[in-house]
This record gives sequence, C-alpha cells and structure tokens, in this order.
Amino acid sequence: MRSNHSWGTETEFNPLVHARGTVVTMTDELLARIDRIESTEAIRQLVARYSLALDMRDIDSLVGLFPEDIRVSRDASGRKELRAWFDETLRVQFDGTAHVTGGHVIEFDNPDHARGVVYSRNEHETGPEWVIMTMMYWDHYERVDARWYFRRRLPLYWFATDLNRPPIGDRKMRWPGREPYEGGWHGFWPTYREFWDRAGDHGGDVPEPAPIDEFLIRMRRGAPEKLNVRVR
Repeated sequence: MRSNHSWGTETEFNPLVHARGTVVTMTDELLARIDRIESTEAIRQLVARYSLALDMRDIDSLVGLFPEDIRVSRDASGRKELRAWFDETLRVQFDGTAHVTGGHVIEFDNPDHARGVVYSRNEHETGPEWVIMTMMYWDHYERVDARWYFRRRLPLYWFATDLNRPPIGDRKMRWPGREPYEGGWHGFWPTYREFWDRAGDHGGDVPEPAPIDEFLIRMRRGAPEKLNVRVR
C-alpha cells in the first residue's frame, strides 16, 4: 500500500475542529510533511531495532525488519533464508557483539522509498580476541503496507582489529586468522579519492548547498552501488 501523500503538493483543504472550537486547516502539503517526519522516525527506529535484535540474537525479530521478499543471494530470497544466513554467521563467527550506532542521514526518493547512511561502532568477542570495528551502512528503505523495512544494507568497513592492535596502514580489516583486506569504507565514496588526487584546494567556486534529499547523491557522484565487501 502506497502512501496517499505526494510530498510538496498542495491541493485540498481538510479543516479539523478542536474541542475548544479552534479550526486547524490541514493542507495536503502539511499532511505530507507530517508523514515525512513520521517516516523519518520510523526509519531511525528500524536501525535501533536492528542493533538490539542482532546483539541479543533474536533472529526472528531481526529478519522481521526486512520485507518478506528480501533477496538474500542470487538463488535465495525470503525471511527464512535470511534467518538461516544470520544464524550461521552469528553462531559460527562471534561469541557476542555490540553495535552502537551514530550519525544517520536519511533522504527520500518518494514517500515510500528512502536511502540512508548510518555510522556504527561495533565490538565483537571472537574466540580469544576482542575485535573493535568502525563502519557505516549504506541503506535502502521501503514502505510496504504502511510499515518501513530495510530493502538493502550494504556494510562499508573502515577497520576491524584486536583491541590492542591499532590498524595503521592499508587493509585495515584484520580479523584474527584471516588475511587483511579492504572494507570499502573509502572506495564507495569518490570524494575521498578526489581529495587525495589534488595537491591542495581546487580553487574553484564553492557550489550551492545540495538540495534536500540530494546530499548523498551529490557525494556519490553517480558512482555505481555494486561493491563486493566481505562481511568477514
């Protein structure tokens, strides 16, 4: 079920009369703005619930944050398949985890589809080692039957390393017993390479601020979202 609101339009007037007799005029534009606020909060709750369900190993609740037709791999889709993947990954690789989320940017394509970036600082108990991690998720969100879900979560990792071993240098993903590798943290963002390819300030004019809902689009520079990133 799609939203009935088309953001940024104003057509009909819907007067609401309060008990005290005050008339509040609700335009389509105002209703759409309220819907946007509610959607933004629902997406933020989605992220918070993901971390809690993941860390407390409530896998049924975790996969319920994704739509029923979620694609898990080239040949598998659905919540049951996703549950099996999470169960194996969390059971085999980690004894315990904690995901603490930070800044969250949310932009809307339309009332029922949004994208976002959320920072996450994670800790993992994995055998005899305590691995700390800084990462971000590149998310796509979708509203289905009046409920917001993750349509896709792409993890982008800066580093993972034992608590007592700072990951100085390249290939900062350093899981115990694995060869170090890159986590896509900078590779996903063309701006990072642009900065280091210059000898200094580019000297050009400062562009106008990005329009609402286009900050992430501008930073991505139209780069493709296909990026192979190992979970571990």
